[in-house]
Amino acid sequence: MTSNAGGWAGMGWKGWADYDRVRQCLEQGADPEEGWGAGRPLHLAAVSGSPEVVIELARRVADVDALEDGTTALWEAVMNDRLDNAWALVKQGADPWRTSIGGWSPGRLSLAGLTPDLFVLPEGERGLSEAERAAVAEGRRLVAALGDLSYEGTGLACVAGIDAEEAVRRLGATRAAGEALDELLEQPRASDEGLRIVGVTTVPGGCVVTQPWGYAPDDHGVLSRLSIGTVCYGLYANPKSGNQGSIARDGVVEIWDLHPGGPADLDATAEEVLASYLYRHSAVAYSCAFAGLRLTDARAVQGPPDIWVELP
Repeated sequence: MTSNAGGWAGMGWKGWADYDRVRQCLEQGADPEEGWGAGRPLHLAAVSGSPEVVIELARRVADVDALEDGTTALWEAVMNDRLDNAWALVKQGADPWRTSIGGWSPGRLSLAGLTPDLFVLPEGERGLSEAERAAVAEGRRLVAALGDLSYEGTGLACVAGIDAEEAVRRLGATRAAGEALDELLEQPRASDEGLRIVGVTTVPGGCVVTQPWGYAPDDHGVLSRLSIGTVCYGLYANPKSGNQGSIARDGVVEIWDLHPGGPADLDATAEEVLASYLYRHSAVAYSCAFAGLRLTDARAVQGPPDIWVELP
């Protein structure tokens, strides 16, 4: 990359929606092929630009389906629900049925969105399976049930197949109540003692362990105990570095430093790609869905829980 970022230096995310500014950059020699900080101009415009800008850039690139980190601009438009930009790209020759991550194409992925008729399904191109349609329906229901959550700084453990009583037993926790608990809940970050208090709630499909002010439910020791004989997804919405996810199975934390609610990795399975689309920007819903929890509201996350307990 050149020192002036291909002629796009100073272009913020909002700048890609400014047609006059983009045209001015291009007329001054900006390179439509060269990345600006976070990626290729066409990919950036597909996510945060206007259809007019997308069309202008698409006309100037050598390949409208060129890859950036393994995906096309059309894939990014569909994944981010920029259907206006997706349609603009197709009019400029982008292929909606080009296979990408996990065997999905942008066109097939759009079948799981709110406008499944965005592209005409070609003869011989498979639609969604019965299992995928069920996953889509549950994804929409779960995201709607949780609503607009404010969860920064929250820790969660979403546990399949056990209720709150069993979770408390596995953790060796004791019930917390009374005036001492009330005082602690008023200022949970005032001392380290607050990190030992968690809420536990039975929900359809299992239970949720929550701590609205800390990471304790995502602690490896907690996840290991909770996941014996089952599976558990841990989440810590770190205010400094973003959402951090962990997977524990049968007493072992298998993987951590995941990014629930974020884009799918290039080696993601078909199921993981669909989940990343259904729960984009919804880390809590993603965590619950991974464990098969079917919450009907946000109480298990935001409180009050069924029971407050103190960890040993």
